[in-house]
Amino acid sequence: MDTQMVVRIDEETKKKFTRVVRMEGKSASEKIREMVSDYLAENDLPSVIDDLWERIGTKLRKKGVTEKDVEKTIREIRTAE
Repeated sequence: MDTQMVVRIDEETKKKFTRVVRMEGKSASEKIREMVSDYLAENDLPSVIDDLWERIGTKLRKKGVTEKDVEKTIREIRTAE
């Protein structure tokens, strides 16, 4: 379910913002949702890290690297220290 967020801005800024987003064919609410979503995609560290691990895993699987290979390499590095 969607919920509301109240944001207070001055009247002139609201008018300008509404005018500009309408030129894009969007409502102010649509644009704000888009901006918040983009901000979270760029700044939500846990999601960024999860995405990074997923991309690394995909690349390793394509190269034929298995979970056992990773565990073996970690053990080797830890014992070499």
